[in-house]
Order: sequence, then C-alpha cells, then structure tokens
Amino acid sequence: MENGEKMTKKILVVDDDPVIVKYLINIFNDNGYETCFANDGAEAFEVLKKEKPDLITLDLEMPKEWGPKFFRRLSKKPEFKDTPVIVISGMASRHLSIDKAITWLTKPFDPEQLIGIVKNTIG
Repeated sequence: MENGEKMTKKILVVDDDPVIVKYLINIFNDNGYETCFANDGAEAFEVLKKEKPDLITLDLEMPKEWGPKFFRRLSKKPEFKDTPVIVISGMASRHLSIDKAITWLTKPFDPEQLIGIVKNTIG
C-alpha cells in the first residue's frame, strides 16, 4: 500500500445458487477483483462486517434472509450505507426493487455489461 494506493477492489457476491456464485467470482477474479461471498442476507451481513467490500452484487430471492431485507439493514449502517449494490436476480418484476441499487440485471445477464458497470462504479 505505497503512495496511499488502495489495494485491489473487493466485491461481495450474495446469492444462494452456488453455480451463480462461482460464475460471478470467476468473472470478477478474471478482471482483477478480489471476491468474497455469502449465500443469504444474514450471512452476507457477517461477511460484510469482516471483509468491508467496495461493491455488492445482490440476489433477491434467497432462503433465510431475502435481498431486500439485507439491503434495508445495510442502508441503516452509516459505514455501509454508501456501498454500491448491483441487483442480479431471476425476478423480472421490480416489485421488490431496491431503489438505491446502482443497476438491476436480470438473470441470465451479460458478463461484459456487468464488468462495465463495476468498472464505472469502483474502478
């Protein structure tokens, strides 16, 4: 960490589908990002506190704690409320929309589009 440079940016992947988690982690790692993951909102909150990611990708439908509930908890924490969130969900409708998400991608999504959004958001 010389010259005040930030280490590699870290992305938290929150999804209950291990195939999607692995896919996203591979996309992010291939593009030079560090990753961490959680399988539901409750676990994501623990990982969030420990890892302090620069960006979060969030699924909506998950067991235990849904994405919107996790997002509400995140928004109430001053140290995390400005962490950018990209919603990646199989749910086409936005009735559970997370209004402060920087974008909303529907599964299946275009990995190039996702990386473009990530680069524009956190570099």
